[in-house]
Amino acid sequence: MAKDSDNNKKETITTRIWEEIPEDDNPFAAKACYCSGYDVYGDLLGKATWVEYLYLLFKLEKPTKQQCALLEGLAVALANPGPRDHSVRAAMNAGVGGSTHASALMAALAVGAGNLGGGREVYWASKYLKYCKQSLNNWARAAEHFSTQDADVWHELEHAPGFDPYGNSCSRPVQQTLNYLATLGASGSCLSWICEQQSVLENQVGSPYSMVMVAAAAFLDAGFNPDESEMLYLLLRLPGAAAHSLEQEKSGWKRYPFFGSGLILNDDPKQKRSE
Repeated sequence: MAKDSDNNKKETITTRIWEEIPEDDNPFAAKACYCSGYDVYGDLLGKATWVEYLYLLFKLEKPTKQQCALLEGLAVALANPGPRDHSVRAAMNAGVGGSTHASALMAALAVGAGNLGGGREVYWASKYLKYCKQSLNNWARAAEHFSTQDADVWHELEHAPGFDPYGNSCSRPVQQTLNYLATLGASGSCLSWICEQQSVLENQVGSPYSMVMVAAAAFLDAGFNPDESEMLYLLLRLPGAAAHSLEQEKSGWKRYPFFGSGLILNDDPKQKRSE
């Protein structure tokens, strides 16, 4: 039998991010919520932008104007990778197949999480940008063998993180994003350096930059570490996956190009009826 002292025991969640004050008449609802000391619904709502609040959640401090501009620009660039991207295609497949909306987003996250243009590649690109710093010699040594230490969960890297293994030249959207974000960074920033050294680094590795390289450099310049960069990359790419999934759900599978010729029925009822 439980003792009265056990029944009255209160568990406490330790967090530096969040503080809640309960309602007087309902301990299960919050009367006030504070994010890093800021009253979210009293002070931030209507005054802080989405990007400013996002930065506050992760870094527990207000972003500078430069950090805001970097994150805002990167959020626009990443919001919709487009149907060519594996994560968006996964969400589209889920949508047209009639899966739940949550399943579509989980499919996008799962397929877009790995080392091929996914969140984990951003993690490793960020690590290599920090490790190699702004040294072409360090990059030349790293280019001889890019490796990871977490191959038990993730597969070993099969290409240089931040570089497009199938590209012959840097794609136009990647180049446009890099050029724009580099103008927002301070002198000596990671973005400006990779912009200046683009041809040298691409020749060393033998592949052009991908959006992963631009995103990793922008996250670093905005003050995010590799773990935070991976999380934010996954998060910021979800809007496009959601929109494309909903669109394909409404269009229906008969108009979806990957089903009609891809399905082979061994026991087609229509064919049997005709016989």
